[in-house]
Amino acid sequence: MQKVTPFLSFDGQAEEAARFYVSLLPDSRIDRVMRSPIDTQGGSVGTVLMVEFTLAGTSFIALNTPGFAFTEAVSFMIACEDQVETDRLWAALTAEGGSEIACGWLKDRWGLFWQVTPARLLELIKDPDEDRARRAMEAMCTMVKIDIAALESAVSQ
Repeated sequence: MQKVTPFLSFDGQAEEAARFYVSLLPDSRIDRVMRSPIDTQGGSVGTVLMVEFTLAGTSFIALNTPGFAFTEAVSFMIACEDQVETDRLWAALTAEGGSEIACGWLKDRWGLFWQVTPARLLELIKDPDEDRARRAMEAMCTMVKIDIAALESAVSQ
């Protein structure tokens, strides 16, 4: 059992959100859907109360409870292998009411914040050559969705 599990609150859409998230990444699945045995603030008897799911090997719980909202104070970073994966996840997470923010950050349609981060970005901003790292960081700060080719161009100047 995982020692710490992210617990996400949704306003009646926990199952829909969990099913969407697990469709995006390998090693992801719905583990269990728990229905409420009593009437609660989140729904009546028999409605979905919690969804236990695994996202890229990490356990999460989604809870249906009204009145909570996600903030930028908590976000999830997805490490992407390449531009194709970055573009695919960006498009999926910003679809149907999601919104782009800046520097690889976005908000999905449920209000959850994500950082869609190509591995190459992290390599470049940690480059031992401080000038290359600075140029990579400066380039990233001008982007909304991260563009690996533009980063590579910026560091090779």
